[in-house]
Amino acid sequence: MLLQGSIPEMSPLYLLGSGEWRVESGAKKGLLMPTAAVRNVTDISMELIRELEIDAILLDVDNTLAPPTSHIAYEGVHEWIDMLKENNIAVVICSNNYRKRVKPFSDSVGLNCVSMSLKPLPFGFNRAKRKLKEKPQSVLVVGDQIYTDVLGANLAGMKSVLLVPRDEEHGLTIWIRRKLEIRIRKKIKILGE
Repeated sequence: MLLQGSIPEMSPLYLLGSGEWRVESGAKKGLLMPTAAVRNVTDISMELIRELEIDAILLDVDNTLAPPTSHIAYEGVHEWIDMLKENNIAVVICSNNYRKRVKPFSDSVGLNCVSMSLKPLPFGFNRAKRKLKEKPQSVLVVGDQIYTDVLGANLAGMKSVLLVPRDEEHGLTIWIRRKLEIRIRKKIKILGE
């Protein structure tokens, strides 16, 4: 069904080649399904943000804004954040990483941060939401992991955009999560593809 007006809350959506948004017919919105999926954070347009009725965005760091452990943002991230600010979209970094990793990066891109957020538990999302003073349904969580970013957003009553991981991360827990994500990612269509 093609959308006329706003996107139904928490529905999986996809962009058709014609530029029209469509909710996948029969798509089930479970706790592990994002509201939308794009390849890179900079692919999230103001059009999508407006369609989702978003006033604030919570961003992960690793594989979202920068390579894991890097303090240098991916190309286009600074300009994308500036675009959000110019459009009065509040932005906070919400990461499971330690403050010593997150704070220097958040300072480099001019954003506030919540570190050690314990995603997917709602504690960090709620701390960030209080900083933003927004209702959960108007907050968008953006990240590259289903079992932290997407699940946490859904548990907190927020919308989510899932990204394709750009760089390889090492460690047993990330390896396990990536393996568990394979079946779910096969069901998700990337906007514009």
